[in-house]
Amino acid sequence: MFAEPSLTHRREGGHDVPLLLWRFPEPLLAVSSAVLGGGVGVREWLINASVAMSYARPDPDAHLSELAAELGLSGPGIGLLTGVDVTDVVSASDDGVQVYATVGLGAPILAADPSAVGFGHEPGTVNIVVGIPQRLSDGALINAVATATEAKAQALAELGLSATGTATDAVCVLCPVGGPAGGPVAAYGGPRSRWGAPMARAVHRAVLDGGATNLATRRSWSGV
Repeated sequence: MFAEPSLTHRREGGHDVPLLLWRFPEPLLAVSSAVLGGGVGVREWLINASVAMSYARPDPDAHLSELAAELGLSGPGIGLLTGVDVTDVVSASDDGVQVYATVGLGAPILAADPSAVGFGHEPGTVNIVVGIPQRLSDGALINAVATATEAKAQALAELGLSATGTATDAVCVLCPVGGPAGGPVAAYGGPRSRWGAPMARAVHRAVLDGGATNLATRRSWSGV
């Protein structure tokens, strides 16, 4: 259902810049907060591309569309950007749920910090991609985004950070377009639901492992 990503590169600024590419064997239903392909709908591919921490393009959606065109991708897809090297992607699975996370923690924030002013945009970014093997209802898909975010925040707390994420984090949850063999659509995506519980565990593990590596090495993509 959910293919492994392939690692490719694009030539930019005289450097080979890494990029993760998923080509789904069949279209999937997705809910995403991504700047390209966000919302709820059927998607055929997903890219997660490294950019420099100095990245300041005002049109990241157009940039991602350009990258997709260069890769020969067509149809609806999802595009993510991150300030970390995507070769450091961490995967985790639990009871049929597959998670991939690129974890950049160079600019952690508290979502409700009263001292925060404006949009302090730095593309450190925690990007989370989740594959679930059963069709979820639209409500369950949205609930799953909340569950993944809660699991991420739990991992950050266990890493010793007073943070809920970064200002540019993104979550993508994907599932089959149709129910398995005509079976029922899952109605719930909360942390104690059939798919929400293993998803929370897998997201927690991926962010915990990826975050520990990122904090230990402070690896960001600085090749462009």
